[in-house]
Amino acid sequence: MPRIVIGSRGSTLALTQSKAVGALLSATVPGLEVAIEIIHTQGDKILDAPLSQIGGKGLFTRELEVALLEKKIDLAVHSLKDLPTELPQGLALGCVPKREEPHDVFVSADYETIDSLPESASVGTSSLRRRAQLLAYRKDLDVVDLRGNVDTRLRKVAERQFAGAILARAGIVRIGRADAISSVILEHIMIPATAQGALGIEVRKDDARVQEIIAHIHDDDAFVEVTAERACLASLEGGCQVPIGSLARVQGESLTIVACVCSIDGKEVLRTECCGRRDEAASIGRAAANNLREMGAADIIAAIR
Repeated sequence: MPRIVIGSRGSTLALTQSKAVGALLSATVPGLEVAIEIIHTQGDKILDAPLSQIGGKGLFTRELEVALLEKKIDLAVHSLKDLPTELPQGLALGCVPKREEPHDVFVSADYETIDSLPESASVGTSSLRRRAQLLAYRKDLDVVDLRGNVDTRLRKVAERQFAGAILARAGIVRIGRADAISSVILEHIMIPATAQGALGIEVRKDDARVQEIIAHIHDDDAFVEVTAERACLASLEGGCQVPIGSLARVQGESLTIVACVCSIDGKEVLRTECCGRRDEAASIGRAAANNLREMGAADIIAAIR
């Protein structure tokens, strides 16, 4: 009987995602035995500081990648937005399953939308990207750092520790808490994080057995979209310390990407849109990055760093 070991972070969301991948694989590969190995990452262990202060590449992925390279696991399931665009030697992005809706959402115990918040209301988020775009839209709001897993963040909002919070729709839906969503924030207000809503299955480059197994759950539309978004991010050399957003959409044989670079205070928000053929996804992403650089993105990024 074939067997694979999936490496996963230990949060409710991470385990839900890993179990979903395991279920997909079991359904498409007859007789496949799936085991899940929980591995705690640096990002899971440090919960008392903003992500931007403890950031760096691989904050939520490095320990999983070490386990892969040491052959303790056969594949790692990541929220693809957490996976650096440059992977360690010997590892590869093996597949991208069907993508969940990528937008951010507003959650609140008392208010339906960002527009309905009173002046100076407190809004929680751990993301500089969300902070910057929120302040660009509502400069009067008090944006407060909010760490913890999805359950913890939703609990703090329910307890009214904040007037509201901004989270990824995908994570809330995957843990079965879609009822907590007050409203969806569309990209004209807030462009999502690169590859938000997508899962990334990381594998060893030379492991043909596992690559053949995971090919059954690969979604080409999702892969094309995140290829454009990750190419844009890589070209800008951005990370979690820089407020960068990108969202690509496939329509037939075409692809459109919108992207932004923001100052942390939200006073500068550079946005661009590029279109082309889906088979040019990486080039379209790099073109969006070039447009942003021509608008002054390099100066914003350098100032933040």
